[in-house]
Amino acid sequence: MSRIEGVLKALKEQGRKALIPYITAGDPHPDQTVSLMHTLVSAGADIIELGVPFSDPMADGPVIQLACERALKHGTSLRQVMAMVKEFRKTDPDTPVVLMGYLNPMEAMGYEAFADAAADAGVDGVLTVDLPPEEADQVAPLFADRHLDPVFLLAPTTTDDRIKAISEHSSGYVYYVSIKGVTGSATIDVDEVAKKVAHVHELTALPVGVGFGIRDAETAAAVGRVSDGVIVGSVLVDTIARHQTDPDALRNALTDLLHPMREALDGLAH
Repeated sequence: MSRIEGVLKALKEQGRKALIPYITAGDPHPDQTVSLMHTLVSAGADIIELGVPFSDPMADGPVIQLACERALKHGTSLRQVMAMVKEFRKTDPDTPVVLMGYLNPMEAMGYEAFADAAADAGVDGVLTVDLPPEEADQVAPLFADRHLDPVFLLAPTTTDDRIKAISEHSSGYVYYVSIKGVTGSATIDVDEVAKKVAHVHELTALPVGVGFGIRDAETAAAVGRVSDGVIVGSVLVDTIARHQTDPDALRNALTDLLHPMREALDGLAH
């Protein structure tokens, strides 16, 4: 059982929901990423999604685009991101880390070399935004052989056949994008999400994490009620942007944002 599966299974047994924050590696500075990862865990994160900065993040809105720019300005590379995970693992052997990014940097490194490096660093899952499941045939086995969970995105427009195809290539969890469009946009329609997640559950045995549009404890609880976990990205990255020059204030601000979400999600279990 992978670390991701273990964490999600334990949460399910406790009747609890996963809190999955996203930050971009290297933002606001590569030296701060590992410390911020530990801050997220202290504030209640169950799994961390760590973004690999890329120069053309087409699925992301301006908030995460700017985070990529800040990270790339400091020269944050895929190999550096692996080194951050390795450093994080020295003091946290338990919290799963999912690398989230685009195909290009992985292709440039070579899929096999990437999979080896990811496994060696202690990465648990890989979410490639622009890898369609039809093309995952060659890549997914490389990940599976090294106990890396391939995680895929589902959208409101994803057809049933495609959901089934995606779940065949996936392990760990599937990431349901609750809003059409780019990250950080629009407000979330919880009733619509509830219907779609229930439908996804009929087609896959995997846990369903929901992202896009979760901004505070209230939206986290609303989405947690109808899913297996909530994925929080843009609002955290925006907080990093606002406090990028003051590491202590940044850590406090992230905790103040995430901890109430954790409490709201745990409140659902009672």
